[in-house]
Amino acid sequence: MSVSYKQLAHKQQSVKWKKMMNEEELKAFVTSHTETKRVPCPMCSNDRKKRRSDLQITVEVDRVLYQCWHCGLSGAAKKGGAPVWKSPVTAISVPKKSDEGMIKEYLETRGIDYKDVKDYRIVSGTKYFHNEGELQAIGFVYEDNEAIKWRSTNFKFFTQDGAARTFWMPKKLREEPYKRVVITEGEIDVLAIKSSVTDSDTLVVSVPNGAPQKVSNRKVEPSEDRKFAYLWAAKDLLEQTEKIVLAVDNDEPGEALAEEIQRRVGRAKCYRVQYPEGSKDPNDILVKLGKEILAECIDQAEPVPLVGVYSANDYSEDVDFLYEKGLMGGKSTGFRCLDDIYTVLPGQLTVVTGQPGSGKSEWVDAVMVNLALNHDWKFAVASFENPPALHIIKLAEKYIGKPFFDGAHQRMSDDEKSQAKQWVNNHFAFLDSRDGEPSTIESIIDRTKSAVLRLGCRGLIVDPYNYIAQVTTENEHQSISEMLTRMVTFARSHDLHIWFVAHPAKMRANDSGKFPIPNGNHISGSAAWFAKADCGITVHREDEHIEVHCWKSRFKWVGSVGMGELHYNFINGRYYEPNVVSVPDIKGVRSFQETEDEWDF
Repeated sequence: MSVSYKQLAHKQQSVKWKKMMNEEELKAFVTSHTETKRVPCPMCSNDRKKRRSDLQITVEVDRVLYQCWHCGLSGAAKKGGAPVWKSPVTAISVPKKSDEGMIKEYLETRGIDYKDVKDYRIVSGTKYFHNEGELQAIGFVYEDNEAIKWRSTNFKFFTQDGAARTFWMPKKLREEPYKRVVITEGEIDVLAIKSSVTDSDTLVVSVPNGAPQKVSNRKVEPSEDRKFAYLWAAKDLLEQTEKIVLAVDNDEPGEALAEEIQRRVGRAKCYRVQYPEGSKDPNDILVKLGKEILAECIDQAEPVPLVGVYSANDYSEDVDFLYEKGLMGGKSTGFRCLDDIYTVLPGQLTVVTGQPGSGKSEWVDAVMVNLALNHDWKFAVASFENPPALHIIKLAEKYIGKPFFDGAHQRMSDDEKSQAKQWVNNHFAFLDSRDGEPSTIESIIDRTKSAVLRLGCRGLIVDPYNYIAQVTTENEHQSISEMLTRMVTFARSHDLHIWFVAHPAKMRANDSGKFPIPNGNHISGSAAWFAKADCGITVHREDEHIEVHCWKSRFKWVGSVGMGELHYNFINGRYYEPNVVSVPDIKGVRSFQETEDEWDF
């Protein structure tokens, strides 16, 4: 290993100390004591629920010594001089003689052959256990005599000398890398596996401090990662191996430990041992089922799932469904003349553009109303140019087929208004920033997630995009590209169809005073509008005559490049096909009956 534990631990702790105290402050702190005493350690006491007086300060004639019995920090400060640093790790005393017969007897009760595990430092002796007194014990010695973990021979009690911060490993490691490293939760599990797996290319180690109760949400920083310092100390060893097999306990803390290890060493090399029913750890398998079964469990460890990386087998059901059912088209917009060029498929992004006043927002509203009527879809609406109350009125007019306001034409009755309000309430949720804060991509996505989970929304409308605060002119192209990428990802992950209404850049009229028909390449700010869209629509209006152009369809079974013609009713805001007469009442809303392949009016 390129960095020893002592070097790493010393660096970690001294750096953290220095963050809290400079040299003058440290000198003042340790030399301010005129008598020997114990005080809270400035190094670790703040990180603990209970502040304990673990820092031993010893006052001598010309210096002050300090030693924390919790974190291991130690050193000295000369009176009138600068602090003198020492390593926080102190070697402990290892018994010179051990009872080999007692060790053998102890291991045999655990199903372990002593001859198979002689590479590991195991000692015996008499050890004091809290509230139990002196008992016969087996000790597991850690690297450089930094710690010994003791277990009583009656399996009931545990204690330790020193603070282990390395893997428990064999006395000596070979120079060439191991093909497989097995990580366990305890020393006995190491010995159980070592006595069962005879492969010389397998190294079995144990974590020094057991398993956490849960996965921490803290960011992994090597210099602050004291609890998992053993992983950073073994960085070279783990990087050189082909497989890291996690043989942790079969319980919730074991799951948490496995996840914490994977966070630090990466998932690509990690494999998990699958335990037979009724077994909780490797030694349990050995005792109950024998060496062969334990060796099989280690050899048959399964790769941990990779985040965002999947095999073809993960999509097997989807492939079988497509084989049986074929490619499924999107939902009809309710306009038969558009079915060949544009349908609505969940998980896609449609970009809608058109000259100002062309009716693109009205057309999107019409599509939403038809999808709500024909397929009971619900929508989240981020409409920045229309206050929610005004937008509700527009949707109500398309639903009822009558104007909302009093005028030259018969307006909807009070009962129809109430009916329309309830229908809109059942199918639409409005993303309204009432607090005055500008909407961002993050806020729109967060609120839409709530609408999807709580209300079952299938569609999101953002009209128009340039009201989103995150889109800036400093790097407009990149900003728009990142925004669209996030929206496409969001649509896919939530099976949601998203409509983005975007204005084209300013275009010049021709000699006859007519403007050209824009497409995705004419939208202001970025070519990403064309590139990132799954479907692209332009709404182009000449008086009541409407042309709906599809300039992009990513999948041929959803639509194709082409054009369909509609007419617009200025009285009730409805769109209708030229050869279809619309009746101005609720039942007059056009709906395509998919089962009978006919139109009802």
